[in-house]
Amino acid sequence: MEYFINCNTSSLAPFTAPLDKQKVEHLYRRIGFGSSVTTINQALGQSASALVDSLIDEALAKPLTAAPAWANWTGANYPTDDDLRGDMINAQVAEWRLSYGKSILTNNLRDRLSFFWSNHFVTELQIYDSPPFLYHYINCLQRNAIGNFKTFTSEIGLTSAMLYYLDGVYNNGNNPNENYAREIYELFCLGEGNNYTEQDIIETAKALTGYVERGEIQWTPVTFRADRHDPGSKTILGQTGNWGYDDVINILFAQRPNEIAGFICTKLYEFFVHPDSNDQAGNAKTVIDSMAATFISNNFEIAPVLRQLFKSQHFFDNEAIGVIIKSPFDCFFNLITETDFTYTDTTVATAVNYSGMLSQELFNPIDVAGWQRNRSWINTNFLIGRWLSSESFLDDYFAQNQEQFRTLAMDAVGAADSNTSNPEIVVRALVNKFTPKGMLTEADFQNAMSAFKIEDVPENYYSPDHTPGGLSLWILSISQEVPKQVHLLLRHIVRQPEFQLK
Repeated sequence: MEYFINCNTSSLAPFTAPLDKQKVEHLYRRIGFGSSVTTINQALGQSASALVDSLIDEALAKPLTAAPAWANWTGANYPTDDDLRGDMINAQVAEWRLSYGKSILTNNLRDRLSFFWSNHFVTELQIYDSPPFLYHYINCLQRNAIGNFKTFTSEIGLTSAMLYYLDGVYNNGNNPNENYAREIYELFCLGEGNNYTEQDIIETAKALTGYVERGEIQWTPVTFRADRHDPGSKTILGQTGNWGYDDVINILFAQRPNEIAGFICTKLYEFFVHPDSNDQAGNAKTVIDSMAATFISNNFEIAPVLRQLFKSQHFFDNEAIGVIIKSPFDCFFNLITETDFTYTDTTVATAVNYSGMLSQELFNPIDVAGWQRNRSWINTNFLIGRWLSSESFLDDYFAQNQEQFRTLAMDAVGAADSNTSNPEIVVRALVNKFTPKGMLTEADFQNAMSAFKIEDVPENYYSPDHTPGGLSLWILSISQEVPKQVHLLLRHIVRQPEFQLK
């Protein structure tokens, strides 16, 4: 699959036309994991401004995922036997994977963002292996996902998960550890080499010392010890003083606002709009610069930037539709959401498990730089894995309730065509539902038609001329074969290149 070149020349001016089906589906695929036919139909004809505002307001108001019973446990709550303790830890992590997985699936923009930030402010579960630390880390991501980025940066750095992951718990005043100081500049706020020096890192590490108190019991939340903090003068980004943790954050955002805004807005742009932000033919740089100006003028609040972006002509430009390769989570969660079939906890757990098998393991990005997305999701093994696991999902749904496949088709074509005898109407509606822009060629569409039609049934079975009075033997709403046909068509669609895009 080729990497898409960004030729989007539209600006951040508001998109004012009423939203059609393709535009609404594009919005829901980017801000969440797609949506049902019913939700899409309810949004048709709305303005981008009204719909985006409602979705962002909804994200701001979303309740946090409920804390598990073990959220504030320490090592004292776990068995001393290694095997029993390991079993309990694994069970709690699995419980939290399911709880957070369901939040990702249903909470649209808020948890699309919290999941995005987990790949920005990265930790890896295997480093600290503590379910309570994991819970508080995810809670921090959710609380700040669409809040203030400065506050977010400050709070995430003091989560026990991050302090363990980037060695803050070993950052003593008499022996500073530079890991977190380096990553707060390189990965979290500025970008590699972007207007900071090695000396800034050294001095920042000294200012961050002291968060080393881990208590006598394993997994006790990390706290500050004044006697382990470097009390001396430090010069950070040109500012000299006896700086501590809060001072580092204040200095960073005061002295490097343009760099922070440009770096973060570029990441948001590449995640939500187009993976190519260094385009030569398009308008990405101008758009990102405008987003950055909005970010700074709103004191690093995230929501105003997203309102501006998602309401824009640039976001809804045809060149922005279908140009991002789905992650494994996109692949499976979109399928669950867009079919609107009945799902269970087992369905969600299976989707999370399949995603992990395809290199996107929840709570475990591959390294501190996170998943690199887009082309990294696609190779021969991963592509075959997508096909087989997506087909497995569809087969399970079909075994549980065949008739929901007919319901999906009838919802897709709409009430006016619910009794259609024309299979092309059904196939086109389903192809358009599950791909951003339909099939690339007419030949590809005809292949989908062939997949839908039962192989050994004569063509005239679908013809209104087959019976006296011109009645077709095949009718969408009543023909026995319809659920099987929709099932076969969906199995065909999930193997197509177009389905791998959003």
